[in-house]
Formats: sequence, C-alpha cells, structure tokens
Amino acid sequence: MAAVDDRPATHAALIARIAALDVRAPYCDASVLTREVEALRHASHLAGFDAAVTVAHFIGTALLRGGNPGVHGWLSLLAQAIDCETQDLAACDLWATACAERLAA
Repeated sequence: MAAVDDRPATHAALIARIAALDVRAPYCDASVLTREVEALRHASHLAGFDAAVTVAHFIGTALLRGGNPGVHGWLSLLAQAIDCETQDLAACDLWATACAERLAA
C-alpha cells in the first residue's frame, strides 16, 4: 500500500494514466486495452484505491466479451472510482453493482 504522503501523487498519476489511455483507446485493440487496464488495476490495488480495483475487474470482463464495450464510459467510471473518498468494502459493493448494471445493459 502507498504511504499516506504518496497518495495524492499516486492519485494524480493514475488519473493521468487513465486520461492518456482514454485518448489512445480508439486506436488500440482489445489486448492492448486489457493489458493497460490490468496495469491500472494493479497500481490501484497497491495504492489502496479499492473501488478502482473493482471497476477495473469489470472493464476487463467487458473487454473479454468483445465488440465495442464503450471504453470511454468505462474509463470515466474508473477515474470516478479513484476520486471516490470512500474506499471501503461497502463502497466497492456499490461500484460493483453499478458496473454489473452497466455490463448487463
């Protein structure tokens, strides 16, 4: 887990990585997007952004389903999950519910 003093810098770095991926996403195939999202999931896990870990798992599932999973919208959700002030189990459950509904649509 990132040290408390590192959390704002880690937050900013993750948000920047998501924004960069969002710009590149229309030009990437699913395997590249999957690797990038997995790297973001891992970094989020190490930094204690558990809600983002939950969202990243769902993005991976959407990408595995193929087609155009609306990556822009998913990446927006991922950024919102990192911005979420509450990173406890209850918050993760709420994010999982929102993602499951999005995935089912």
